[in-house]
Amino acid sequence: MHHACGLDFGTSNSTFGIATAGRPRLLPLEDGKTTLPSVVFFNADENHTCFGRQALAEYLEGYEGRLMRALKSVLGTSLIDGRTEVHGHALPFRELLAEFIGELKARGEEAAGQSFEQAVLGRPVHFVDDDPVADRQAQDTLEEIARAVGFRHVEFQFEPIAAAFNYEAAIAGEELVLVVDIGGGTSDFSLVRLSPERAHHTDRRSDILANAGVHIGGTDFDRALNLAAVMPLLGFKSLLANGAEVPSGIYFNLATWHTINSVYARGVLPGLQDTFRNAREKDKIERLIRLINLRAGHWLALQVEEAKIALSSVTETRLDLRHLEQDLCPALTREDFSQAIEPLVQKIESTLDELMLQANIRSTEVDTVFFTGGACSVPLLRTRLAAHMPQARHVEGDLFGSIGMGLALDAGRKFQ
Repeated sequence: MHHACGLDFGTSNSTFGIATAGRPRLLPLEDGKTTLPSVVFFNADENHTCFGRQALAEYLEGYEGRLMRALKSVLGTSLIDGRTEVHGHALPFRELLAEFIGELKARGEEAAGQSFEQAVLGRPVHFVDDDPVADRQAQDTLEEIARAVGFRHVEFQFEPIAAAFNYEAAIAGEELVLVVDIGGGTSDFSLVRLSPERAHHTDRRSDILANAGVHIGGTDFDRALNLAAVMPLLGFKSLLANGAEVPSGIYFNLATWHTINSVYARGVLPGLQDTFRNAREKDKIERLIRLINLRAGHWLALQVEEAKIALSSVTETRLDLRHLEQDLCPALTREDFSQAIEPLVQKIESTLDELMLQANIRSTEVDTVFFTGGACSVPLLRTRLAAHMPQARHVEGDLFGSIGMGLALDAGRKFQ
């Protein structure tokens, strides 16, 4: 029997891990895979709720219902105390998160063949930037939800520190390591002294030189690419007859995973009909109206996400938007993507600079840069961050599993 588990509730993907004799492993959560996409679909046609890849599949197959993704993003925002309409009822966001985390717990327990009451949960360095009170409230909310689904004893660990513990299990000597964790919702950095000997210490506070983070991640890159390259096809920044720009709020909601459903609210389409009558480029507003009538906001966001992923390995790709309009397949280049995310990358770089100042460490003193998190594969970001530590060894961990395995290790140590 294992005493505890490590739970990584991520913006894009989640994992559930345990450690046996000091060796961590992630448990299979869906179709033999150790990641469960952080997605819920309330299928109205079949009157059931599904999660992960199945949720995305049923949505894309055309079932009527409500898709929710990037659930973690509501922590630390006013949305956490709000509600969203599901099957004609107002579902509190807290209950939505509890439903997903409860499912994650149930799947992990089924895979392990036992129940768990003790857990170490990962958390970003900052749920909320520059607001310690809201940041603490976000962690408290997550702890309340974890307890509500059956965890009696809950501890937290910074996600980059968890990744550091995972890396530490594979090294032979002491290293000063910069952990770069670029996930779906946040970019987090930790500067940590690691070694096989230090790994046996229960209290590691003296080994952690500094932590820093900013609320920018892969979903923000999706949003930036969407606004720069796709939303203009639907009228973003186009003009009305009087020379004013078309109201932009609906485009920002469509480009942001956790606000997409708001564009289907009553009153949105009548307002767009007024915009259509006054628009100079009516064909673009007509596309927007068609997209909303098709309730295809999440479908569009998925096309943009796939393009972002493709542009990490190729220099040009095409968006297949023929579901929206025949022959609508615009080209996107890596340069388009890089220009769209440049301001975000600059903010992430500034956060790294702040970390080094906080630790009073020169870049030449860093032995290893350990990359984890799915968004680490973005070429512009990877190149720019690596340039800050040109003399260090650059190591890529399991982009989707390093944090979960580190949390499992930490759980095994904390709940012996």
